[in-house]
Amino acid sequence: MLLAVGSILFGFVALIWSANLLVVGAASIARNLGISPLIIGLTIVSLGTSAPEILVSLTASLSNAGPLAIGNAIGSNIANIALVFGVTALVTPLMVDERCLKREIPVLLLATFGVGVLILDGVLSPQDGWLMLAAMALIFVFLVLSQLGRTDQAIHSSDEPMPELRPLRAWLAFLFGLLVLILSSRLLVWGAVIVAEELGVSELIIGLTVVAVGTSLPELAASIASALKGHTAIALGNIIGSNLFNLLAVMSIPGIVGGQLLDPEAISRDYASMTALTLFLALAIFVSAKRSKSAPQHAYIGRIMGTVLVSSYALYYYFMFSSQ
Repeated sequence: MLLAVGSILFGFVALIWSANLLVVGAASIARNLGISPLIIGLTIVSLGTSAPEILVSLTASLSNAGPLAIGNAIGSNIANIALVFGVTALVTPLMVDERCLKREIPVLLLATFGVGVLILDGVLSPQDGWLMLAAMALIFVFLVLSQLGRTDQAIHSSDEPMPELRPLRAWLAFLFGLLVLILSSRLLVWGAVIVAEELGVSELIIGLTVVAVGTSLPELAASIASALKGHTAIALGNIIGSNLFNLLAVMSIPGIVGGQLLDPEAISRDYASMTALTLFLALAIFVSAKRSKSAPQHAYIGRIMGTVLVSSYALYYYFMFSSQ
């Protein structure tokens, strides 16, 4: 038991460190090939912050721990909205571009309801998984093309400085980060499954809690860092992009690997909670944008909203464990 707990803690640290190394290496490779920072941010960096969830889900699915993979995807989305965005808003109030409400948030809502329809029968089939992955590819292309069409100053001012390593160092960082990411995800899943068996807790609960929070740490760090630098659009964009990856890429993996029967509570309690939080966030931004007088093209998300979101995360945990 002690060894399993140690493997979870070590796995988390190695997972986050290797994901950062992977992003730095991949971004540097892209820069060396002449790809713009904007495209790097929309592709490699977004994928990099979701890499822990993807690797954990794949490892869990191949280890016959499908419920852990499902819990990881749903739990990470709940954590991203209620914990990551909530804590970020508590650290510094956020100004959200209204165009995000017209494009990214509707896409996230559509993906949330679409996946919900697919899993209502209690089965995540290979066909469902491939359909979700195809939808992710289409959305990915749509978001990249929509950003390419934007030439306003706000976009240019929000670009983060991208890392630049020489070609050899960039490839070494990328390959070593990928190797450590794979090994640490296997270690994390092994420890989580052992702890679940020892405590008599379902793999779904472990995925929704310990694994979900751990794999959401990169998003938390990236969002807070971006917000403190004044790049609040990046903070929200990181959360929305990560949730799309979790829904359509991470959650599709158990289905693609061989199909997965879903725990009824994963739909009625956890997916429903995730959907409610997504709707609440969208409504809050919409109402804030309508009420804004000084900046009608923006929504203001302050510390009160941050407190509400973090409190809702605590209530979700209470509801989850009280229903066991």
